[in-house]
Amino acid sequence: MAELEKVFKRFDENGDGKISEAELEKVLSALGSETSEEELKKVMEEIDTDGDGFVDLKEFAGFDRGGCGGDRELRDAFELFDRDKNGKISANELCAVLKSLGEKCSLKDCGRMISSVDKDGDGSVNFEEFKKMMTNGTRN
Repeated sequence: MAELEKVFKRFDENGDGKISEAELEKVLSALGSETSEEELKKVMEEIDTDGDGFVDLKEFAGFDRGGCGGDRELRDAFELFDRDKNGKISANELCAVLKSLGEKCSLKDCGRMISSVDKDGDGSVNFEEFKKMMTNGTRN
């Protein structure tokens, strides 16, 4: 849950304990995603289960566990990290994405993160490894 809170705080730019549509849009844009206004509204509607126009930590945690939309959202998230579109996330790609979000990380740090979920030992994270990590192994 601590890792999830860190990610949530990264999205919550102004620190008010909730993610607005504008904050979500900035993050998606920093990741290189060209999301239309309609798509952004749809994503917010899916995650914002209480309909207050914001995503709180509880809603974010539910989404992270795959509560909204399942594999399609996970695939979309994976594709944001898989910059060269080869079906794998390398340490270089992870590092580039994290830096675009303002994170301070080294390539070595990213290599350690990759190896912690790299079950097949190929030095990168494929979609199944990513899915297992993001759902904490709770879905097949």
